[in-house]
Amino acid sequence: MDLSIHASFLPHADADESVAFYRDVLGFEVRKDVGFNGMRWVTVGPAGQPGTSVVLYPPSADPGVTEAERQTVAEMMAKGTYAVILLATTDVDGTFDRLQAHDAEVVQEPTDQPYGVRDCAFRDPAGNLIRIQQQK
Repeated sequence: MDLSIHASFLPHADADESVAFYRDVLGFEVRKDVGFNGMRWVTVGPAGQPGTSVVLYPPSADPGVTEAERQTVAEMMAKGTYAVILLATTDVDGTFDRLQAHDAEVVQEPTDQPYGVRDCAFRDPAGNLIRIQQQK
């Protein structure tokens, strides 16, 4: 098989805040910004990697989710326990310093993990956990 990861989805609570974070703080490109019925789906991705994207989506858009489930999703997002993305870098300490300088919410400072990586963690404006790893 010839498979690759094309896109992953992360929920947003506010499209403008999420775009500002992924574009201005993480340095991602905005590739698409699509509105429908007052909602927005924004596709972002790392510069130089046009085949890999993250779609920031309104979690309330799924028609198969009940109102109670929507409330649960909103509560989990607010606590930062709903969605996670794992990014990689060649300089986790420099990346940490840049994100911290932009007042991103720090979850974990750079740490050498027993499983062979050095990583740190932040939350995006919607509460999604962003782990950033540097291979040893």
